[in-house]
Amino acid sequence: MTDSARAPAPDDAPVDWHQQEVLLIREVGRLLGRSVEPNFVIRQTLRLLSEWVGLNRGRVLLWDSGEESLRIRHWYGLTADEASRGVFARGEGVSGGVLRTGIARVVQDIDAEPDFLCRSVERARLPKETVSFIAVPLREGDRVCGVLAAHRLRHRRRGISDDLELLQTVGTLLGQVIRVNEELRRRTERLETENRDLRERLGQQLPNFGILGDSPALRDSIAQARRLATGDLTVLLLGESGTGKELFARAIHQASPRAGRPFVKVNCAAVPESLFESEFFGHERGAFTGAVTAQPGRFEQADGGTLFLDEVGELPLAMQAKLLRVLQDRVVVRVGSRHELPLDVRVVAATNRNLAAAVARGAFRLDLYYRLSVLPLQLPALRDRPQDVPVLVRHYAHEACLAWSRAPVQFSEPAMKLMQAHPWPGNVRQLQSVAMRLVLMTHGALIDAASVAAQLQAEPDVSADPAPETDSRIVPSVASLPSAVAAPAGAELVRPYAPVVAGDAERVRDALVRAGGNRSRAAQMLGMTRRQFTYRLEKLGPGGG
Repeated sequence: MTDSARAPAPDDAPVDWHQQEVLLIREVGRLLGRSVEPNFVIRQTLRLLSEWVGLNRGRVLLWDSGEESLRIRHWYGLTADEASRGVFARGEGVSGGVLRTGIARVVQDIDAEPDFLCRSVERARLPKETVSFIAVPLREGDRVCGVLAAHRLRHRRRGISDDLELLQTVGTLLGQVIRVNEELRRRTERLETENRDLRERLGQQLPNFGILGDSPALRDSIAQARRLATGDLTVLLLGESGTGKELFARAIHQASPRAGRPFVKVNCAAVPESLFESEFFGHERGAFTGAVTAQPGRFEQADGGTLFLDEVGELPLAMQAKLLRVLQDRVVVRVGSRHELPLDVRVVAATNRNLAAAVARGAFRLDLYYRLSVLPLQLPALRDRPQDVPVLVRHYAHEACLAWSRAPVQFSEPAMKLMQAHPWPGNVRQLQSVAMRLVLMTHGALIDAASVAAQLQAEPDVSADPAPETDSRIVPSVASLPSAVAAPAGAELVRPYAPVVAGDAERVRDALVRAGGNRSRAAQMLGMTRRQFTYRLEKLGPGGG
């Protein structure tokens, strides 16, 4: 990136700067007409400022109220590393000062200005000539929400006051983009909160806690959930992804004596191992860098109520040991403390893994398995209750019509039959996605079979799940676990294991060819998991696949 304007003539040639400004503002207006997405509009605007009028290394810094810092969020002409260094406290440096005062700042010579910190771009990477810096406030209504800033060479034929005026004009336009997106974010958050609260209220008022369907398999699962809700023992919800495990966890909570107490959900797969103790057990002030205040963990937040441990099968072994201790002792110790806090928490866990198979492989602790699976509840896959598909389709289609403010739509009878006949490997979550997409892409009031067929055909092959124990429909007998742990190779928990032999080569390669190179399908043909099939390919050597 050079430090002179690229268009349409160099600085040493006569340039009609007023015309340049008019063209630039007109082009920014066109960008706003095409999109109000900030990443696109702001970056393209910074590019125009650099290439048309020589305002280089442009950046937009926005105030982060959560971190209480001013950060570079959008830039042009900076590297990602340079942008990441652009963090300032309120009042710090030139940019922080503009944020605090709301007054534009022009630095004629950055080398002579103590407030210019060279934090993002080292001075050695800038031109040797005298470099100026201009920063103007960005406003969201009456509030200063950020700063628009750029470098320029001081000695140019274009007056620095002209650049200041141009940046202020552009800053007003970008401030509108930021304001619109901030308002959209606030409204979205409000609607999501209202929707979540409404779902919870409806779940308490509607039959079956808002779980849609009337098939025998679903009715049986709901009846079991009601029975399990009466006690305080740990419940383990088993089922494929998308079968509604969180809905059932909430149903158990709402049907229990703890219904008026907190229901706290934790996605175990989303908690980094380094933050596990702090997230689950809480921490004291000063326990680690950044712990400026004491915080209760998820167990404390759920005290008196229910803690839902989603995707518990994804926990690494080190985390499993820590979780087991809390489940056994019913006390937690915050990070940075020695004081034990007693707990009154009912735990409901869920997984789409076959935990017994994971125990057999040594990937899940046997003692934790026993602790979690006191009361197992198997949830039916959607393909096992096709009679529930129409009510689900109509429900999600209605939700989509409300969300997009469009007239109601209906599915033709052939279209609904296609929806019922589909195997739905992603279960209710996949059906919801397809139903809402059909509503969005259909212009009329009727969704026909051709539209449904096209959407279902376009659905990706989601059977290619790398996890070897995803067939959670098989719940092995607990009695088989000790021998499985002692001799995992012989444990027939999901599929029988057979060692790799030379005769496998032709069979494996033939299956791979017949599956068109799709390892998941080839594994299904041979009655293996995808991981078992891949293991055989690797053992057979380069010629295996």
